[in-house]
Amino acid sequence: MEITKMAGVSLKRGSLAVEDNDSVAPAEEAKRQKVSECHLTTGQDRLENDSPPNSENMPEAVSAGKVIKTSAAQLEEEEEDGLSEEGDEEEEAESFADMMKHGLTELDVGITKFVSSHQGFSGILKERYSDFVVHEIGKDGRISHLDDLSVPVDEEDPSEDVFTVLTTEEKQHLEELQLFKNKETSVAIEVIEDTKEKRTVIHQAIKSLFPGLETKTEDREGKKYIVAYHAAGKKALAKVRTAADPRKHSWPKSRGSYCHFVLYKENKDTMDAINVLSKYLRVKPNIFSYMGTKDKRAITVQEIAVLKITAQRLAHLNKCLMNFKLGNFSYQKNPLKLGELQGNHFTVVLRNITGTDDQVQQAMNSLKEIGFINYYGMQRFGTTAIPTYQVGRAILQNSWAEVMDLILKPRSGAEKGYLVKCREEWAKTKDPAAALRKLPVKRCVEGQLLRGLSKYGMKNIVSAFGIIPRNNRLMYIHSYQSYVWNNMVSKRIEEYGLKPVPGDLVLKGATATYIEEEDVHNYSIHDVVMPLPGFDVIYPKHKISEAYREMLTADNLDIDNMRHKIRDYSLSGAYRKIIIRPQNVSWEVVAYDDPKIPLFNTDVDNLEGKPPPVFASEGKYRALKMDFSLPPSTYATMAIREVLKMDTSIKNQTQLNTTWLR
Repeated sequence: MEITKMAGVSLKRGSLAVEDNDSVAPAEEAKRQKVSECHLTTGQDRLENDSPPNSENMPEAVSAGKVIKTSAAQLEEEEEDGLSEEGDEEEEAESFADMMKHGLTELDVGITKFVSSHQGFSGILKERYSDFVVHEIGKDGRISHLDDLSVPVDEEDPSEDVFTVLTTEEKQHLEELQLFKNKETSVAIEVIEDTKEKRTVIHQAIKSLFPGLETKTEDREGKKYIVAYHAAGKKALAKVRTAADPRKHSWPKSRGSYCHFVLYKENKDTMDAINVLSKYLRVKPNIFSYMGTKDKRAITVQEIAVLKITAQRLAHLNKCLMNFKLGNFSYQKNPLKLGELQGNHFTVVLRNITGTDDQVQQAMNSLKEIGFINYYGMQRFGTTAIPTYQVGRAILQNSWAEVMDLILKPRSGAEKGYLVKCREEWAKTKDPAAALRKLPVKRCVEGQLLRGLSKYGMKNIVSAFGIIPRNNRLMYIHSYQSYVWNNMVSKRIEEYGLKPVPGDLVLKGATATYIEEEDVHNYSIHDVVMPLPGFDVIYPKHKISEAYREMLTADNLDIDNMRHKIRDYSLSGAYRKIIIRPQNVSWEVVAYDDPKIPLFNTDVDNLEGKPPPVFASEGKYRALKMDFSLPPSTYATMAIREVLKMDTSIKNQTQLNTTWLR
């Protein structure tokens, strides 16, 4: 079995290789969320965007399948709706490529080996974001699909009229009352066409759409009014809107407390999607739970659970939101827990491939039979000239002035203009308040650190850094662990190839043990694990153990003492398989003429009864459609890298693809 090193791969004009699970065709980017039957008041407070959970015990906890950004268009993600004029596109392509000359390559983060011997070829990944589809695999092993939009019948549910009985103006007044944004203590709604049924619907609408408000009926000058008010002031509202104490009287005891549903989303990451849902439902995001976060630039399908929100209310959102679809509703006793999933199933289209049928066959057979090296993908290490692992290393070294400097100093690479100005101000004045004023968005890491420095002063960087949410802080040290692991696995494969050897580590349950000489034949390379450095792991009993020690010593770290005086930054370590063999691998090469046509149906296409695409036997272009399943914490990027045999870094891709973008 041949092991091939990273080679320089030339891309023919017209190929755009591996992208982040974060890219989008400009036309699709321009699609905007619509607000039709749902009213969302512009004045509503923006709900807090919780950081995606991450665990110190699982430093590799990144959703499978984040794939690398390559096109210039992605820089405009938040600032514009896509590329407008041809000239702008050309200029942006060149400037992006120029900026990314300072970015990282795979070599910089230890990604240097391949396991297969086939010849690489090029292809375009995610020419449309619909070319990359992720379906979650639940803890029972079933792949999540959106295939049922019906709402469970429940006599306790109010009628559909609750969503239409209130006017836009009434909803706005009620929302201001709910959030204490006006000086009124109540809102009175006149009942036109007064009947008991009509009054009941208005009572139900207010209570279900505006948690925290109570209602009563009053006669005023011969007219009936429904009066909405707070039951017991602000404290009651705060209590009602926490996950621990939702409205008790409005939920039937016989019904499970959690509504589970399948969320289909396009071009939104999981946390953004939950923030949107929570805004429309007027609840806090923390009443939602899920098993794993899914990336933005893709179509993804996953299970979500929400506390004491009816399927009826959730289903109503299908009329209001574009690029979302909710379905497969059921009531359950328990929420979902992070990490409970078995993995993700990917459907990926590589368009305009240059490989022959034989090359494709060889590449895919190798992926199916051997697999790929389980490297941490490029997105683990950041996109600018200062990689996240350098910050992580400085934290572990207790070099806090360096941590501050690395996060805030000017750097080459692709960044938004306001961040560049903020960094320049910092370099010039070292005044955190002045630098902070340059930032319109204060929630970024730089803004949070500057706020901390303003609060605690320049001599207390540890406390200032502590203002950054814990998961974001730990991301840096997990990045350093990943950097070490990538380098060590490359050395392991360089030294010993694709076979287990005495001194390698395997897992028995959760415990790592050594492979002894007499047991080597009982294991395959797919059993071998290697440690992420920490105080609670053991290292292989061969040359690679010394390589770990040398690498950490060169970084002024003591491999025998990975405990940090700040407990949060003490690394226990973990084990990670060195080779992953994808499951459920299938593929086909199809011919097509129109680059804009979808090459497979999504769940929503199937729900709408769209016939699957029909392919001609010959066409202007060829595409490789691949299906495969991966366990959690593995990168689809690295599987695709093994097939194409090319560097997946933004730096490499943008240099190769500037011509194509023009």
